[in-house]
Amino acid sequence: MSTSEPTEFDAWIAEEFGRRGDFTALVVLLAVDELKVTPLCSTYFAVIGTEIDWPEIVLLFAGAGMPWDGATFFPVAGTDGRPLDNPTARLKLRELESRLEEDRLVLNEGHFFNREGRRLLIEEVTLQ
Repeated sequence: MSTSEPTEFDAWIAEEFGRRGDFTALVVLLAVDELKVTPLCSTYFAVIGTEIDWPEIVLLFAGAGMPWDGATFFPVAGTDGRPLDNPTARLKLRELESRLEEDRLVLNEGHFFNREGRRLLIEEVTLQ
């Protein structure tokens, strides 16, 4: 675990784990500008404990091989309350990607953080 200052992500993951125990995080990396949020790629991983912090997440996402501005996390678990198996996690991730293509406000159903680990919300913008 890193020795950096805790972020809003760190507080969220500790709270989420405390509330539900082990879970699967469906994650979408995003490009963000003033008027648009664009999904770049997605992944999932099991959260087992609170050992991971934001600097480790950023290091993990460096493997995506592309610049990103934000990440949204959707915690899910199986009917047994444990992390999803790989086939189910892939299916749930594809369903999430489809929903995001239809409506970017779905991002607010998850936990959206910028590159510094601070929370973000998507707001609907009307272009004139």
